[in-house]
Amino acid sequence: MVRKFIVSTVAFLMAIAVSAQDEPEYRLELGAGAGLAAYEGDFNGNILKGMKPMGTAVAKYKMNPRMAWAALIGYGKLKGSSTNADTWLPELNKHPVGFNTSVVDVTLRYEYNFWPFGTGREYYGATRITPFITLGVGMSFGSAEATKDGNTEKVSSAGFQFPIGLGMKYKLADRWNLAVEWTMHFTGTDKLDGKADPYGIKSSGLFKNTDCYSILGATLTYDLWAKCKTCHNDRE
Repeated sequence: MVRKFIVSTVAFLMAIAVSAQDEPEYRLELGAGAGLAAYEGDFNGNILKGMKPMGTAVAKYKMNPRMAWAALIGYGKLKGSSTNADTWLPELNKHPVGFNTSVVDVTLRYEYNFWPFGTGREYYGATRITPFITLGVGMSFGSAEATKDGNTEKVSSAGFQFPIGLGMKYKLADRWNLAVEWTMHFTGTDKLDGKADPYGIKSSGLFKNTDCYSILGATLTYDLWAKCKTCHNDRE
């Protein structure tokens, strides 16, 4: 009786191990997201102040359950005023300037999952939830409307950017993925707020006196492009 129980248990565990590879791995994720963007620059240092809506389209190529490359295109708004600055501005203290900027964000980034991400049926040891970090490169294109003393000036800008962030992923269903993340985008331009060098001091350096913005958002993606079942898995 004991022998039958042991044999049955071993057979059951072996069946689970075999069935764990029945579901295919998917290489591609496509989806969209929404969130809030906040300007950080000469006029604001608070990452939660003045947040405005932002939408994103996303595509991800998953190298394995721990790593992925992601391409994102986002559009949103940044808004602020020199009256929010914590320091004295030579030109703007008596004549404050307010701005409303449309931003197009183009990013290519690397994502690393702390735990293998999946349902657990396509990859041994995968979990439905995992924290992750991300780092990338991209471009930011801004179109600012800066208003000063009742006059509005349009200022366009373009510059490289380096996004860095962290978040959490959750497998909603077999092929649906939800990610919640926060990213900081360090840019190479000082014109997102429509005003370059408001301190009146010329400076040099990769990110010295340049504008930044952060994005708090969520994305929903769908898995596509099943990996060949007869191919060797990533552990071999």
